[in-house]
Parts: sequence; C-alpha cells; structure tokens
Amino acid sequence: MKKWLWLVLLMLLVVVAFGSRGSTFFEQNNEPAIVESIPTVKPQQQPKAPEVKNQPQVQVSADRLLAHIQKLNFQRYTNEERSRTRTYITTELQKLGWQPKLEKFANGINIFAERQGTDTAAGAILLAAHYDTVPASPGADDNASGIAVMLETARLLSSSSTPRTLQLAFFDLEEIGLLGSKAFVGKTARLKNLRGVIVMDMVGYACYTVGCQQYPTGLPVTPPTDQGDFLVAIGDTEHLPLLNTFHNSNAANLPPVLTLPIPLKGLLSPDTLRSDHAPFWYQGVGAVLLTDTANLRTPHYHQPSDTPATIDRPFFVGAAQIVFNATTKLLESSNNLETQPTS
Repeated sequence: MKKWLWLVLLMLLVVVAFGSRGSTFFEQNNEPAIVESIPTVKPQQQPKAPEVKNQPQVQVSADRLLAHIQKLNFQRYTNEERSRTRTYITTELQKLGWQPKLEKFANGINIFAERQGTDTAAGAILLAAHYDTVPASPGADDNASGIAVMLETARLLSSSSTPRTLQLAFFDLEEIGLLGSKAFVGKTARLKNLRGVIVMDMVGYACYTVGCQQYPTGLPVTPPTDQGDFLVAIGDTEHLPLLNTFHNSNAANLPPVLTLPIPLKGLLSPDTLRSDHAPFWYQGVGAVLLTDTANLRTPHYHQPSDTPATIDRPFFVGAAQIVFNATTKLLESSNNLETQPTS
C-alpha cells in the first residue's frame, strides 16, 4: 500500500453532486482475458452452505485467517515469488469450488473469479486486494491480511445463493503504481455490470496506547477512539449507500469503523488515491477502501518486520467479520448504490 496521509481536511466539508462519467485519468488497455492455464485441483467436500439471508450468526474462522497469513509469510516481489503466491491463491480457490482465471497485463498477472447471482439485473459486487509486496518485506499486514479476508469470504460464500454476483480480484503490482487494478478497469465492458467494489489494503494492525495513531492536522471528523483500534472505510461521495454499508456495520464485539466520504473523486486529496480503489473511482464505479491507516499507525509499514507476529488477532478477525457482514448485505440486496440527488 502506498503512503497516503488522509488529506481529507476541508474537502470533507465540500459535498457536491458529481457525475458518474468515466475518465481518461488512467490509460486504457485492452488486455487478453486468460494467459495462463491453472492446474486443476479437485474441490474439497464442503458442508452445504446455509442461506446467507438473515444470518448474522455466520462467523469467520480466526484459525483459517491466520493460517493464510502464515503460509504467505514470504516476500512477494520477484516474478518467482509472485508466481508462488498465485499458485497458493488459485489452489485455495479451487479447493472451494471456484474457477479462477489468470489475466495478464504488462509485467503482471491478476487473478479473477466469479460466482453468479440469481438476478442478472442486480449486477455484481467485487472484492479485491493486491498480493504483491515491496522488496524485503513479507507483507503480513500489507497485504496478506487482505488476501486472507478474501479467501475466507470466498469460503463462506462459495455455494451461497444471492441476487447479486460475487466477483474476486487479486491484483498484481499495486506497490509500483496500481498497475493490476488499472489493467483490470481497462476492460471497460466488465465494468457495466459492476455495482460496487470493496478493496482491502492492510486490515490487520492495531495499537492501544494514546498517541499511537497519527492524524493529519485539522481532520474535520472525530475519531472513534483515542487509540489505533478502529478500521477506516474510504469511499466516494457519488456512492454513499455503498460506503454507508460499513458505517452501519458498527457492533459492540467488532472494531469501530470510521467512514470517510471523499468528494470529487479525490481530486482535492490526491493521497487518498494511492490504493486499488482509485482506478474504479475514475471509471465512475463506486469503491470503498478498508484499511488500518498504514504508516499513520503501524511502525512495520514496508519493513522486514511486517510479519505474522505483528498482526493483532482480535482486530484482524473483527475486520474480516465486518467485511463479510457488509459483503453479504450487499449481495442480498438489489438496491441502487449510487448517491441520489436531494429533492
């Protein structure tokens, strides 16, 4: 995850109606869909999934989440290391009955999978996270934490029946300029059915001493606590119903969620664009970034010390539960996720 300093400042006071037109801010690339074959893995026998609707009791597995991070405890920077990572992700998905595809772009390869919904008109919800790291860092928080949440959500929803389609995207080369997500949105035809995107980039670190969480001067919102034990959801003001799904996810047994609506596609706060949600904003697609605030909280950001031992288990599991709860709510609904003009 790139440094971003939350320069929300006064721009959060500016709420305007802004069109959902596409943009040429990111160069468009028409890439071939599938470039590598994936060895077939026989799906493991899964217990019959319960109906998703009205089932808040469905819980993520802490052990499975932490196991994914342990198995990804290596630098994911070189071609060989990223290929090893792709093998792990695709194998895990195939065990769950998914059929992942490898999509090549210049110098990198994304992983995409899809589980069809029952209502084609309801569109799709995309979960996404990048799988690469910077050199010399095993990236437990950045971003094995996001990968683990995606794999656990894929397990719980692999055979569920919901109106909306569930899509998964594991992006390559985020750390050198969001290259994977830029290539993904370059296939504009696939965006027509996309109703909302949830991007996870560092969701596993918390701190509990006063002052361990840093803030930009003049932040015009009140943090939920005076410690670094909350999750942040950053969304565009053009799709407030999507962002508010996380605002309404606060629960006594889960980490607090601070929701930040960003107007004008982040043009007044360019540092909020430095993760894989940004290319979607510039194509008029609603996207929410979930994060533990990276360098504003953790001293392990982009360091060799970003290891599984530094993951805060209760916070990480709570963050995963928040993502799962919000995802199921979005999949069950056919509601419009665009901000409606006030009458």
